Amino acid sequence: MAALVVAVVAVSTSAILIRLSDAPKGPMAFWRVTFTLLLLAPLAWRERTSLAKLGRGDAISAGFAGLALAAHFVSWFESVDRTTVAASVTLVTTQPAFVAVGAALLLDESIDRRTVAGIVVALAGAGLMSLGAEQGSAPEPLLGNLLALAGAVLAGAYVLAGRSVRQRVALLPYVTVVYSVCAVTLLGYVLLLGDPIVDYPGHEWLLFLGMAIGPGVFGHTVINWALEHVESSVVSVSLVGEPVGSTLLALVILSEVPGTVTVLGGAVVLTGIYVTASARRA
Repeated sequence: MAALVVAVVAVSTSAILIRLSDAPKGPMAFWRVTFTLLLLAPLAWRERTSLAKLGRGDAISAGFAGLALAAHFVSWFESVDRTTVAASVTLVTTQPAFVAVGAALLLDESIDRRTVAGIVVALAGAGLMSLGAEQGSAPEPLLGNLLALAGAVLAGAYVLAGRSVRQRVALLPYVTVVYSVCAVTLLGYVLLLGDPIVDYPGHEWLLFLGMAIGPGVFGHTVINWALEHVESSVVSVSLVGEPVGSTLLALVILSEVPGTVTVLGGAVVLTGIYVTASARRA
């Protein structure tokens, strides 16, 4: 649970870093994942024997998770520039609804009434935050919101695939496969669109690296570690705290002032997270 707190804080910086960058979204996502992979490479090399023993079924599942993660990055990165940070991050974190249903159907994870109640409360808070988000300055709020919802579905598929594989495969071999497949997929996407891969100024490379260190290593990688120890529904609903952190950062850094409804929604989100987490401990 402590690791999930670290992960939530780390992923809360993602939307801010995306908004600060002027690079196309495909290259931005590619370098974020690539730098994350390079930062983890020394540790992954120490477990290369485990990676070589990865079974075919687990490798396919990890590869699927990598594809889902790549598609999630593309859809959500595009969303951030089209709607407000609060709306985009809130909508993309509705993934617990998809994860809870998928876990019950595919992974035989039991979900008690208290956990369901926590998820419902957290999603209700997310909805309030979305309603409270200022849309006036957003260039394409409807498209941005739809892209964020698509990112939520893809993030749910990513979490479910990870939960399945992480029961049997150690963290570093798993994320090595996931991030490698994700990076290759994103590279293909960049080449397909014809966006530049390396022609960026120095501050953009610092932003790419920041995305890798914060949301990449301390965010997604810590989440993957946590999937071995807690249920996927708990992991997902904990990430609903991301809109709270991102909204606060957007207020300080981007001067996006949240309204009263947004603040109220954040409080409801935190209540839902507490209910779900306490249900798991019980």
